[in-house]
Amino acid sequence: MTPSNTSLIRKTTLFLAAAMFSVSAMALDFDQTQRLANQGYASAQFDLGVMYYQGEDVHQDYTEAFEWYQRAANQDHAKAQLNLGAAYYKGEGVSQDYKKAFEWNQKAANQGDEFAQFKLGVMYYLGKGVRQDYTKAFEWYQRAANQGDVDAQAGLGMMYYEGEGVRQDYAKALEWYQKAANQGDKFAQFGLGLIYQEGKGVRQNRITAKEFFGKACDNGNQRGCDNYRKLNQR
Repeated sequence: MTPSNTSLIRKTTLFLAAAMFSVSAMALDFDQTQRLANQGYASAQFDLGVMYYQGEDVHQDYTEAFEWYQRAANQDHAKAQLNLGAAYYKGEGVSQDYKKAFEWNQKAANQGDEFAQFKLGVMYYLGKGVRQDYTKAFEWYQRAANQGDVDAQAGLGMMYYEGEGVRQDYAKALEWYQKAANQGDKFAQFGLGLIYQEGKGVRQNRITAKEFFGKACDNGNQRGCDNYRKLNQR
């Protein structure tokens, strides 16, 4: 397992555990939103869940947030399904249950939500709530990446580089790392640094490697800082 692989696993684990809940634009106040939610409008139920989760215009209450996300999710509201999955993953407002988290993420992913598709790929990659399956992880990363999800693009770069779930292909790794790096992704920048340092699929170029390690370092990647310093001492 390479440092870039380890970095992305750490990133995706923290990414899921950080409860990156989707938030819609809420023009209505709490009372109006609650009234519409009680009338059965899924979008209002979702917004009310966000309000309870964030403590916006109401006392923060993860249990209430979960209940309103569930009502909206049962009406096939994709973002509510996504947030319900995150609640199960973290155990916020409900007992932690990775299998339930997987199920709700899958529902949202099947509706085309790229963030859910990426998270589903992460769960397959880590074996959280489902049997570990790199091929499935690759497939879901690819769906999300093709919709522009930068984390999924970095994930594809890693999987092509490692040959996990797909035949090893350094040229493809370079392509996907480049797409994510161009959007400022520090893990993809670090991955590009490794590719150029090792000359995998490209002519070895330590100057370019140092440049990408430096970018990764500037964005907070410690391994990028370490590798930049080592190259700078040569």
